[in-house]
Amino acid sequence: MKKGILVITLFVVATAFTIVNNTWKSDKAHSQLVFTVTHLGISDVSGTFNDFDVTVQSSEADFSDAVFEMKAKVNSIDTRVEARDNHLKSADFFDANKFPEMTFKSKAITKNKKNNYKLTGDLTIYGVTKKITMDMDYRGKTTNPMSNKETVGFQISGDIKRSDFNIGPSFPEMVISEVVHIKFDGEFIK
Repeated sequence: MKKGILVITLFVVATAFTIVNNTWKSDKAHSQLVFTVTHLGISDVSGTFNDFDVTVQSSEADFSDAVFEMKAKVNSIDTRVEARDNHLKSADFFDANKFPEMTFKSKAITKNKKNNYKLTGDLTIYGVTKKITMDMDYRGKTTNPMSNKETVGFQISGDIKRSDFNIGPSFPEMVISEVVHIKFDGEFIK
């Protein structure tokens, strides 16, 4: 009986350690969250959200069971033009005072080919939650020689529609494209 309890206790402790040990957090210095729209139908304009956190939980070495969670502060939007940033924070677009955070939580991951997946989850912007599917590339694992920490890399990209999230409804597509391209490049450490 004592051996059985000891075995169960060791299993629970080992399992708890494994779960904790399989959480990866984005390395902010080596990660970026970028969006791109087309302006006047003739040029692309990009911006970033500079204040964000992304975590990944996975028990598989190839991340085929990964669960991603992202939170980004809308007030951290940066298009390199202060007047445009302030306009994007206003009620005309993101209404950062009322909706200060965007979130994403993955719900499913499907493998396409080696290290390439479809990542499906719930994206919430402007108080609206929609299911979206993005492309995800697992870019590998290495040890960072500067920190001596195990590091993994991902690139996640895809398109959403502004109208699905009520972003800038009074701005027609000829001014700002309906389609917004999103791209996240990230390095993660345990």
